[in-house]
Amino acid sequence: MTDVTATTTPRPALDPERSDLLAELATVRAALTATARGLSDEQAGQSPTVSTLSLAGLIKHVAAIEESWLRFVIEGPSAMSFDLPDGVTWADFAAGTAREFPQWAIDHQNNFRMLPGETLAGIVERYEQVAARTEEVVAGLPDLSVTHPLPEAPWNEPGSTHSARRVLMHVIAETAQHAGHADILRESLDGQKST
Repeated sequence: MTDVTATTTPRPALDPERSDLLAELATVRAALTATARGLSDEQAGQSPTVSTLSLAGLIKHVAAIEESWLRFVIEGPSAMSFDLPDGVTWADFAAGTAREFPQWAIDHQNNFRMLPGETLAGIVERYEQVAARTEEVVAGLPDLSVTHPLPEAPWNEPGSTHSARRVLMHVIAETAQHAGHADILRESLDGQKST
């Protein structure tokens, strides 16, 4: 069995808003990683429902999402490019009939699975690194109102923007949502609850 208890590191004094947002994010991260506590790599990689979701995959996915959104906070829309290969349309992509899929879409699908050679401990360690980087970025921002336009994609309304504040709220909501999914997966695996 692998112990996947996330650790927290002390952070510098922050204004109350940043402190509250990062504390909430730490709380939902801990709820997510707690669902995998005591599982072997094999169990963490299993998909006990009709989808390909696994506990390790959910943790990996949430880490990747958090990392990409925080890159967006620093770099803007170039950090989240959703370009399609030449000759492929969004209709082809949505229908699953594209002759070629972009690497970002392949990576996104792979983030829901535990791939050969990956371990639960390694995935959790990577998530902890992403969390530490998030805290560094948030602490270093001049203001949580720093705003960038969203990248072009069918799911983003043209001209929409997100502030760093809104990005943090989105990451918190997504992490909490996936922590709920993880509870269901854990109960399906061995009947255990994370709390």
